[in-house]
Amino acid sequence: MSAAQPDGGEAAEELRRLAPDVETLARALAAVDYLVDEGLATSIFLSLRLPQPLLLEGEAGVGKTEAARSLALVLDTPLIRLQCYEGIDVAEALYEWNYPRQLLSIRLAEAGGSTLREEDLFAADYLIRRPLLQALEHPGPRPAVLLIDEIDRADDDFEAFLLELLGEASVTIPEIGTIRATHPPVIVLTSNRTRDLHDAVKRRCLYHWIDYPKPEREVEIVRRRVPSAAKTLAVQVADAVSRMRDSDVQKPPGIAEAIDWLAALELLGIKTLDAAAIERTLGSVLKYSEDQEVIRASGLEQLVRSGA
Repeated sequence: MSAAQPDGGEAAEELRRLAPDVETLARALAAVDYLVDEGLATSIFLSLRLPQPLLLEGEAGVGKTEAARSLALVLDTPLIRLQCYEGIDVAEALYEWNYPRQLLSIRLAEAGGSTLREEDLFAADYLIRRPLLQALEHPGPRPAVLLIDEIDRADDDFEAFLLELLGEASVTIPEIGTIRATHPPVIVLTSNRTRDLHDAVKRRCLYHWIDYPKPEREVEIVRRRVPSAAKTLAVQVADAVSRMRDSDVQKPPGIAEAIDWLAALELLGIKTLDAAAIERTLGSVLKYSEDQEVIRASGLEQLVRSGA
């Protein structure tokens, strides 16, 4: 069985125009302040042009969700996000029926001396469209970017439900039938790998693991997000965050936390990182008291012992 989605005609042509090659796509992403290495740029490019859903895995905070947001900016198209959680079902993800409106129609028909057929009540006009259906019905000309965020939080049944969407850019609503996208969405799934996903999901997707960036690249990233901060401070923050990740903390800080920390330090007018500055702002980068105690116990000065 092929995992490729329908061509989509107009949508496919738009993607070829906006992403003619890997290098052009990488530059476009950098222009919206999302820096990618060659591997991630290639995976996103292939996802657009094959087309095929892209599964991004990695630790929390490495930029998986931001990849989808940035891609939507590059394509100048809506980002439609489905946040997964334990117990999520079809009513939250795809559709549900507008029961109050159906009941009102029944009463109006009865008042007028007529009756409504079942197929009249269960028609598209009575659907409340949730993110998956919104993405499939997006009118174009460019496809929407559908972000299925933290799919590892959902359960096996929900994964099984997604297979038709991932493989064929379509969904089946029992009362209506199969709805196929005329402009198949660009699908990005993210996972923090709290559990393994089913092989059937992975077979339908391209896959890329996003690792923490090297300190030099992290400096570039955080300076783009906090351009008013001094380079010296950005270098020290990136180095300190890297040391935290190599420590025994349970929740290593991600790129988002590094950005938050640099922004907090800059706002306070701190020009150089030292133990006192770290103590004042530790809550900007480490969000668990246990992890803060681990870092304090090892000595805050250790985080800046080779400060740039």
